[in-house]
Amino acid sequence: MVLVVETTQNLIEIRQNEKASIAFVPTMGNLHQGHLSLLREALTKFEVVYFSIFVNPKQFGPKEDFNRYPRTLVDDLNLIKSLDAEFTTKKIIVFAPKNPEEIYPPGFNHSISVLGDVSNILEGSIRHGHFDGVATVVHRLFELIKPQEAYFGLKDYQQFLVIKHMVKDLALPIIITGMPIIREDSGLALSSRNQYLSSEERTEALTLSKTIWRIEKIINRKKENLPKAQEEIINILKDEKWNYLEIRDADTLNQDLSQSKRVTLLAVYQLRSTRLLDNLQVTIS
Repeated sequence: MVLVVETTQNLIEIRQNEKASIAFVPTMGNLHQGHLSLLREALTKFEVVYFSIFVNPKQFGPKEDFNRYPRTLVDDLNLIKSLDAEFTTKKIIVFAPKNPEEIYPPGFNHSISVLGDVSNILEGSIRHGHFDGVATVVHRLFELIKPQEAYFGLKDYQQFLVIKHMVKDLALPIIITGMPIIREDSGLALSSRNQYLSSEERTEALTLSKTIWRIEKIINRKKENLPKAQEEIINILKDEKWNYLEIRDADTLNQDLSQSKRVTLLAVYQLRSTRLLDNLQVTIS
């Protein structure tokens, strides 16, 4: 069963009457199979799953077009309802606020900042204030929904770590679960941004996944191969279409890898105004 809720007051009333443990999947809509993989995983473990669709104005910078972000609620709901036959006894509560005031009511004047490298580097250094906006809206939704577990896609790996740090710092009783990147057969990570690519650009976009897999092969799970991988990255970055391509500690995003047992390759490849993110985690010894 799928129930759509448009107001915060209605959401609170439904949640107060909910006796079962619940999971939560936060999204900005314009859904694809990557989002559905989060919902499907949550439904395998919980009888009730809350799923939000909200384009959050606080995570858009002054040069980013909040109004351009695609709103596809009807199509999104059809995708969600496609899981009904697979999970006939489960309940999905879709929270789709009809306007931002449902999340940020008049007088709402606080924000959540996760301090340190996990939020200030990479995407944080390019999109100033972005992760404050992400942490603020997720914290607000956690307050309203009070889930036992929340699911996030690992394609936005830095965002996933920001949320994990927020939950740890604030001692929130919520398990944060990261789900693997879902890819097209070509290897391109599923993303709402892919719709902006021409057919030629979709082919060129494969440079992103092919490159991080090549770096993974160079590392070959061995710490001693990291310098060679870093040298290869220096050559790759001569192409200005790369916003960045870095190897960082997978848990802290520190550049010092001397004590790391797991690293992450984080990359953004830009085609015109479309920034494509990808990443890969590698265990090393």
